[in-house]
Amino acid sequence: MSIAPRRSTGLLISTGRAVTRQCGSLAFYRSRQLLHLTPQRPPPPSSTFTRHVPHAAGFHASARRDVKAGDAIPDLEVLTEHSPGNKVNLAKELQGKGRAVIVGVPAAFSPSCSNSHVPGYLNHPKLKDAGPVFVVSVNDPFVMKAWALAMDPMSLSGVRFLADPSGAFTSALDLSFDGAAIFGNARSKRYALLVEDGKVKESFVEPDGTGVNVSTAENVLGKDF
Repeated sequence: MSIAPRRSTGLLISTGRAVTRQCGSLAFYRSRQLLHLTPQRPPPPSSTFTRHVPHAAGFHASARRDVKAGDAIPDLEVLTEHSPGNKVNLAKELQGKGRAVIVGVPAAFSPSCSNSHVPGYLNHPKLKDAGPVFVVSVNDPFVMKAWALAMDPMSLSGVRFLADPSGAFTSALDLSFDGAAIFGNARSKRYALLVEDGKVKESFVEPDGTGVNVSTAENVLGKDF
């Protein structure tokens, strides 16, 4: 007499919403159950992704712009002459002193600066009528001193070469640009400023930042103060 194999009735598993009678589906069911029961982290509030963009550093809190007529020369103790300890504050030096010219260049010893831009001022016939003339570059004071000696060995022109080591003066004028690809750091656009009693009377900023066109001595010193 043969005995028929006894069929398994399986397991009865209840979770309130679903019932399964298949033993083989238990692991699958539990895995799905765990997925549903695993607490989900709520998305962070939108403010988490809000990026705060501070105002550009400078002597005004408006959006970045090149220095314009009527702006005051930044009152900063950051420029140096010949050595790190010899600080120059152009705002204080030029206040109430009449006319002056500030010439900004991208780099000491660079070809355009050394071959045409700065020599144009050193040799211009109206240089003596322009008042104090300053050449400013984002370089260290030792480089600027060496460059001054190379450009004007006897210091006959009276032009003063000032270093802006941190670029703070240039940034305050909103005249810095990213020169990392060529110079390794932020540098100054090429410009010239006619200054009277500590305020900008007229600005000459190169449209492309580095060309030698609108900021030349011929164009700037030919203007009537």
